[in-house]
Amino acid sequence: MEQSIHRDPALFYWILFPISIVMILTGILRHYATVLLASTPKKLELPAIREQRSLMRGINLRQNAHVISPSSFAARKNYMTTAYKEGTFLKDPENRGKAAANPMTDPAAMEGMMGMMKGNMAMMVPQTLIMSWINAFFAGFVIMKLPFPLTLRFKSMLQSGVMTRDLDVRWVSSLSWYFLNLFGLQSVFIFILGNENAASQMAQQMSQMNPGAGANMFQPGQDPDKVFLSEAENLEVLEHEYILKGVEERLLSSIA
Repeated sequence: MEQSIHRDPALFYWILFPISIVMILTGILRHYATVLLASTPKKLELPAIREQRSLMRGINLRQNAHVISPSSFAARKNYMTTAYKEGTFLKDPENRGKAAANPMTDPAAMEGMMGMMKGNMAMMVPQTLIMSWINAFFAGFVIMKLPFPLTLRFKSMLQSGVMTRDLDVRWVSSLSWYFLNLFGLQSVFIFILGNENAASQMAQQMSQMNPGAGANMFQPGQDPDKVFLSEAENLEVLEHEYILKGVEERLLSSIA
């Protein structure tokens, strides 16, 4: 027998809609707050750009080696490994072999840390306020029932704050609706703000996990010379397999 609960229909309008609207507005405000708090990236000097692009060139060579001929790969490999070992691409060749500088004394590293702290504040403060608001006014309410069956594994996710063992797993509590909106509004934010938005919780977490993607190949306090030597070793041990090797025989055998 299907389980039914007699509940006030107004709960749907006075709990579900307000939570969804507040979450969407909070995401939009978080996006614009993140844009305002973001500092303008400083322009890199030519030696620093050369150092980073040279490392990227070696990584691209290693990842796409199968699309070039063995002679071309060998020439590029010998040039890159020799330059890596000799420190040709280093921004500061005179500091080669010295201990890495303390990242706390590096202005660029400190600026990156401050950017991460601003992003954390823009993410944590609104969510803390919304969580307190929901716990104060909407805790313990069951607001909707999903139209499709679910297994018991979803009970703890959909019925947070409602400790009822015999309640059907398809019923959703107000607190669980908040969490569903927290991680499920990515498509709405893309529709409103575009793909490059800072409103999504998951997008901000991914950007904080890799804050320097595409901007700086070296982490704060990392020795570029050791990174170059490691990449040279990776190129040396790479076994090259040309994708077009024996392509004529393979083509003739496929049509014969």
